[in-house]
Amino acid sequence: MNIVTVEPVGVVVGGRAEAFDDDWNTEEALIRLDGTRFAPDSLAGLDAFSHLEVVFQFHLVDPASVHTTARRPRGNPDWPAVGIFAQRAKNRPNRLGVSRCRLLAVDGLDVRVRGLDAVDGSPVLDLKPYMAEFGPHGEVVQPAWATELMRAYY
Repeated sequence: MNIVTVEPVGVVVGGRAEAFDDDWNTEEALIRLDGTRFAPDSLAGLDAFSHLEVVFQFHLVDPASVHTTARRPRGNPDWPAVGIFAQRAKNRPNRLGVSRCRLLAVDGLDVRVRGLDAVDGSPVLDLKPYMAEFGPHGEVVQPAWATELMRAYY
């Protein structure tokens, strides 16, 4: 198996200092690209999009706390125990997060966003413009516990 090395393209600046659930849509932060690897033209045209998809690392998660088996999301006893790949918890095997957020502005190597559920200092591994055609095709189905969990997330 080939192991790919991934280097952060930037870092989250500002927003929350620690991860806690809910109300992420009130958070604004910057994604600051690495100025040694990128020039402002790497963001040319990005400001024509309303939303971004951001891949980042949950850098504050202790690798010893990573889950690989089933657990109850947020420890809620009313919700079923589901496998780590059936939830979006931060204690994932590779500690990777994917977030869709609103793009507010692009200024040089800084991308200002709202609703990014990453904290200050999170390494950003990639960012992409969100295009409607990449959204789900057909009906989206999810269990009731997931809808309840997400009710106040954004």
